Amino acid sequence: MAGSSSPTALLTTAPAEQLGATGPWRRAWQRLRHRPAALVALGLLAAVALLCVLVPLLSPFSYSTPDWNAIYQPPGWPHLLGTDDLGRDELVRVMWGCRISLLIGITASFVSVLIGVLWGAAAGYAGGVTDSLMMRAVDILYTVPFIPLVIVLTVLFGRSFVLVFVAIGAVSWLDIARIVRGQTLSLKRREFIQAARALGVRAPTMIARHLVPNLIGIVIIYATLTIPAVILFEAFLSFLGLGVHAPLASLGTLVSAGADQMQSHPYLLVSPAVFLALIVCCFSYLGDGLRDALDPREER
Repeated sequence: MAGSSSPTALLTTAPAEQLGATGPWRRAWQRLRHRPAALVALGLLAAVALLCVLVPLLSPFSYSTPDWNAIYQPPGWPHLLGTDDLGRDELVRVMWGCRISLLIGITASFVSVLIGVLWGAAAGYAGGVTDSLMMRAVDILYTVPFIPLVIVLTVLFGRSFVLVFVAIGAVSWLDIARIVRGQTLSLKRREFIQAARALGVRAPTMIARHLVPNLIGIVIIYATLTIPAVILFEAFLSFLGLGVHAPLASLGTLVSAGADQMQSHPYLLVSPAVFLALIVCCFSYLGDGLRDALDPREER
């Protein structure tokens, strides 16, 4: 009959949007859309990343080649942000500094989150003596002073780009390891973990397929909030002269160089400081937005 419809027909005619609207990632995106600060921060980060790629490619100036005829030129044309003591274009150097700071922040955060998630999940799932030994190792690493460690590494291996990753990665994974361990202790008592264990699923497979996917929300939030902390770590090291070395320059080294000349040439300090503050604030706002969006207790 024309007025009747079978259950199968009702299922096939249901809008695809309604079928997918109940997914956790779809709900998280809907909640994130109601947080304009996080969306603005995401847009600004995308704009900075695009500038980091395009400006050094399109600019006729080099970040490392001195120009003795353009020393300490104030902001204007053709040097929009001025030049430094060697006549190098400040805009190009700031964009390169953003590249290096973002590279260090994202890469070191990824490595620290990877180590922390694996360490914390393994400790929480194993429990008992293994858990105690692994977390005591974390406690011991907490007591290692950060700056003296970097100085010792610098004396032993010299200043290098890789050293910054090693120094930051040595301490930045400890917090996420504790967080993941606590979440794992809660998750391993859930019914699906007990069922998988009863079926004989081995520990590595259990961690990779059942525990880590259920921790992905908190991991994403922590990674987003770790990136600005790592960038500030690197800026602090560079400010002390322990970061990347010339001719490369991160935002930290540019701020350090600008601070020495802030009386006579303040634009050398203002430009990298503004971009450093912008990147750190944007990641912080984005992390706060993701924390609210991925919280299942949020209604919107």
